[in-house]
Amino acid sequence: LNAHRMNMENGSSVKEFVLLGLSVNQGTQKICFVMFLFFYVIIVAGNLLIVITVTSSQGLNSPMYFFLCYLSFVDICYSSVTVPKMIADFLVENKTISFAGCIAQLFGVHFFGCTEIFILTVMAYDRYVAICRPLHYTTLMTRRVCGRMVIGSWVGGFVHSLAQTLPTTQLPFCGPNRIDHYFCDVHPLLQLACTDTYAVGIIVVANSGMITLSCFVILVTSYGVILGSLRSQTSEGWRKALSTCGSHITVVILFFGPCTFVYIRPSSNLSEDKSVAVFYTIITPMLNPLIYTLRNEEVKSAMRKLWRRKVGSE
Repeated sequence: LNAHRMNMENGSSVKEFVLLGLSVNQGTQKICFVMFLFFYVIIVAGNLLIVITVTSSQGLNSPMYFFLCYLSFVDICYSSVTVPKMIADFLVENKTISFAGCIAQLFGVHFFGCTEIFILTVMAYDRYVAICRPLHYTTLMTRRVCGRMVIGSWVGGFVHSLAQTLPTTQLPFCGPNRIDHYFCDVHPLLQLACTDTYAVGIIVVANSGMITLSCFVILVTSYGVILGSLRSQTSEGWRKALSTCGSHITVVILFFGPCTFVYIRPSSNLSEDKSVAVFYTIITPMLNPLIYTLRNEEVKSAMRKLWRRKVGSE
């Protein structure tokens, strides 16, 4: 602490950070390089395929696929903020990131992550209206309304990210500069600040934690209402709705569970946090294309038509 005070008095500050990554073992890092490179290829290829399929197929013009297209685009951006840097760090000994790059990564993670949370919430509302109020669906979910919901998701993610990034940039960092994580996030940076970070930690909980927890509760409640309203439906209608909602619920649990665990605490120095973060930064974006395509006949049919059209044109 005395060394930190002397550094602050001398006006020195941290110019770059060192990311410790998931493991310090060289053999484990080589295995992780191959594994996460494979995961990232699936993320980009799978989500890009959904974007191309939805935008190229006239049959996939309902609001559900409109939102799915944006979800896939956000997944590509979200994982690209952290995964390429993590993969490259597996091959180098000096895993450094500049202060500006660290702050940019922090902004990107929360911008795209929060945007994904809002889009998933909007998709749950879309399924609620489609199943519980089918006669009013075309009136309530117009193209203009859907567009405004997507814009609202992007704006909400931007405002949230600013609320996370701006207070962090005002903190003094005078050493040490070793971040026990594979990307720059609020909690690891708070541990390195040369000042009391209790107030900023409260802001993190009030912002990230409450957004994640409240949206998670809304999503679980909405799907509970949807499934409850289907008790009087035929067995075929029940299976179809359950198939659609089941894929959404799977994504919600995989994404929101780890997010809530990490961001609901004011201060976090658990080493497990970086392992938990793998689920919402890598696993969920990778599984989204598989979940939404393997359980959806319309998307699979559109992909087959697109493939036949591509082969036929060649």
